[in-house]
Formats: sequence, C-alpha cells, structure tokens
Amino acid sequence: MPEAERYDAVVIGTGQGGKPLAQALARAGRSVAIIERDRVGGSCVNVGCSPTKTMVASARVAYLARRAADYGVLTGPVSVDQAVVRERKRQIADSFSEGNRRGLERTKGLDLILGEASFASPNELDVRLQDGRTARLAADRIFINTGLRPAIPGVPGVESIDYLDSTSIMELDEVPEHLLVVGGGYIGLEFGQMFGRFGARVTVIDRNDRLLHREDEDVSEAIAGFLQEDGVALSLGSKLEAVRSVDGTIELDVRDGESARTLSGSHLLLAAGRRPNTESLGLERAGLEAGSRGYIPVNERLETDVPGIYAMGDVTGGPAFTHISYDDYRILAANLLDGADMTTRGRPVPFTLYTDPQFGRVGITEREALDQGLDVLVAKMPMAHVARALESDESRGFMKAIVEAESGRILGCAIVGMEGGELMSMIQIAMMGDLPFTALRDAIFAHPTLAESLNNLFAGLEPPTTM
Repeated sequence: MPEAERYDAVVIGTGQGGKPLAQALARAGRSVAIIERDRVGGSCVNVGCSPTKTMVASARVAYLARRAADYGVLTGPVSVDQAVVRERKRQIADSFSEGNRRGLERTKGLDLILGEASFASPNELDVRLQDGRTARLAADRIFINTGLRPAIPGVPGVESIDYLDSTSIMELDEVPEHLLVVGGGYIGLEFGQMFGRFGARVTVIDRNDRLLHREDEDVSEAIAGFLQEDGVALSLGSKLEAVRSVDGTIELDVRDGESARTLSGSHLLLAAGRRPNTESLGLERAGLEAGSRGYIPVNERLETDVPGIYAMGDVTGGPAFTHISYDDYRILAANLLDGADMTTRGRPVPFTLYTDPQFGRVGITEREALDQGLDVLVAKMPMAHVARALESDESRGFMKAIVEAESGRILGCAIVGMEGGELMSMIQIAMMGDLPFTALRDAIFAHPTLAESLNNLFAGLEPPTTM
C-alpha cells in the first residue's frame, strides 16, 4: 500500500452537498480531495431531478399537443419518438455533469479523484482508482455524501425477470405497451403519468389504500383523480406477492385483502423505495455502524459518532431532497469555517411532486395540526376559482393553507395545481418572514398571475383580534 497522501479534508461523493462543501473548504485555504466513483454531480444531476424533469417536460408537450383542439389549435395525430426524448435527457444530464466536473477541476486546492472509497481507519481511506490502482488518503475530517440508489423489493421471482428502475427506465428507446409501476410514491407517480403521456398504458400498484398516504386525504384524492383522468389505472391496497415472465409478458401476483389476482404488462418499473450507498464504505474500519436500513446516523450538526467523520445528504436517512442536501452543506460550512452553531433542528422541508398538475407542500399538514391538538384555521380554495388557471385551462386541484388561529401565522400549505411548487414557495417565503396570513390576503399582486390567488385563498379568514 502506498504512503497516504494527506489532506485537511476528504469528501466522498460529488452530490449537491459534497461538491459545494469541497469547494468552500478549498477556497478557505484547506487542502481538499473529493472522490467520485461514477459521474460527477450525484443522483440529482445524473439520474434524478434534472433528467427526470427534462422528460416530464417532453411528456407535457405531448399532453398539450393532444389537447390542442381544446385551445382552438388544430393538429394531426401525435406520436412520441422515445429515442429523441432519451437523447434530449442525456444531453441535459451530460451538460450538467460536465459543468460540475469543470467547476471542481478549476477550484484551487481541490483534487478530484475518480474511484471508489472505503475506510482503512477513522482518518484514512483507500481509493480503488478507475485505472485499477489503489491510493490511500488521510485527513482529519472526512465527509460522507454517497447518496441513495433504487431498492429492489425481495419478491419471489424478481431476480429472474428484466425489470426497470428509476435509472434504467429513462434509457428506453421505445414507449412500453403496458407499463406496470410498483410503488405509488413520488418516483412511481411521476414516471407513471409521464409514460402514460408518451402513449403507454400504465397501471400503478401500491400496497397502501391511497396514494401518498402520509399526506392529507384530500391531497391523495385529488392526485388520484387527475391521474385517472389522464388514463393511469390505480391498483391500491394491493400487496405484491410474486413476479414472473411468461412468453415475454410480465405477470404480477397481487393480493387485495382476501382476494388474489394477476396483473399483466409488457414492462415493470420497481419504484418502491431507495437504499443508501454504504455497503462498500467499510464503515466498521472507521468505528462507524450503519443503522438497520444502512443509513449513517448523525446528530443535528451532521456529526457521526466518530470525531472528524460527518455524513450529509440522503445517506443520513433524512428527507431525501436535493435542497436538503444543499442545506447540509451550508450547515457544515458555516460551523466549520465561520464558527457558527447551525443545526438541522426545525428547518423547513419544502418539496414538489412533478406530476401535472404539481403538488407542492411545506410545513405541517391539516392532519398533523389536528393530531397535535393545535387551534388552527384552514384556508382552502379550488384552482377552478383561480383566474389564471381558468385562462390556461389548467384548473384541476386546490390550494390549502394551515393558519395558527391565535397569531395568524401560516404553519403550512399544500398546493395541488398549476405551478403548485412555485405557489408553495411564495407561501414559504411568508412563513420564513413570520408574516401573518393577512400580509398575503391584502398584498397587491400583478393581474392576472397565479400569485394573486393568494388574496382570495385567505379572504375568508377573520384576522385574530391580537393582530
């Protein structure tokens, strides 16, 4: 084994937390190495946010083209060239990944090392380089940012069939005849609607009695409703018991309560969860122990049980969103470089589901407020009351906000509707500024915009007498 090359810090993984942290440490004068075993940029850039939203955009164009007559625009038959959709997705992902790589390579004091890392001791890493050699690195601080990958359920027969996951489905060059989607979460619903719009028959199978079962029931019902309107079939409360391939057809044995049945399709997408990339890290040699599901436990400052070793992003088991991983970077950079005392405690966790219409949420749900015994007001309005949505013929869904009755502070919101993520973000800004709902109710927004719908959303609430 060669002598260890010493750095002030080593970051494992070039995702949305690891990359900016490595650059921040290097720009502060630290000697830093960042290790990547695959493509620079992590899941979001390569197989997650960017490529999937690129394909969502293609699917929406197909959807609008088929609806063109609703807008008075006459077109011919609409078909999708899946190979072109794939190539567009590849170009976006390649461009973003290469941009991330160039940014790292141009950062003074930062070495990008391509290979797979594993711990040799609490402050040493062995890196199996892509050329077959092994290098040893040593550092006082090591940051783990290795992310997640698709989890494959242990269902009898699954190992003997050709299934798709959230990465491989984006590499299809033809539209499936009938896509079976196991999992009614964010990934399954986005891909389900997307491929339905590309022209596939789609059936989503989920073991829970409703989609997104942790959300309020009205949210689940609204999303199920517009998916079914778009032709997506839902098989809810269905437990997958076995999988097989018969003469090129995929068959799923599912059980709905006491009854059993078989679903058949041409392709199978397994979208029932993700798992952390920790098996090859040799955590035991660092004195670390992963949790029962493979995640790395950290405290609110993202410190592990071993001094000098930190974990960030999805691998910690926290909310698996790119913006949370990026906030992890900010916490670590502020604490280590500026002497701050930032933590993950109490931070907001906004997110957007990129179905069409979107679902954006931040803060507590109506059900959570009731379960906690909070005295709240609920402002709710259908998107059919939003002028801009009607003008765009995109009026499915609703807006809902949870307001603390005594203070008038907004505690959370759920927007199922046109640009739901953007509207949610506007309400989040008010929450960040600790503004009462009356600030949005009485604000002057440009007409006609989606933003002005906030006037009407809160119009029916009486302001607290203490304001």
